[in-house]
Amino acid sequence: MTTTQDIRPPLDLAFTIERAKTQTPIGSPCTDVCKLDPETGLCLGCFRSREEIKTFRSMDDAAKLDLFDALLARRAASGK
Repeated sequence: MTTTQDIRPPLDLAFTIERAKTQTPIGSPCTDVCKLDPETGLCLGCFRSREEIKTFRSMDDAAKLDLFDALLARRAASGK
């Protein structure tokens, strides 16, 4: 049974990105939302596409850092 204690609010994208940058190898920007927007095809939490989520682990660190910048820009453009 799920209780109100079991439900955590989603993490902030800027926080998860900064945390990911401190990890070796660079970690995931996942915010624990994990739901794709049917209109944009992007995750409602981290703003990655299905393909970006699928290939993230195989990306090199430079590509991950570039993606982080894109994710923050996508979030800003979405107004969220």
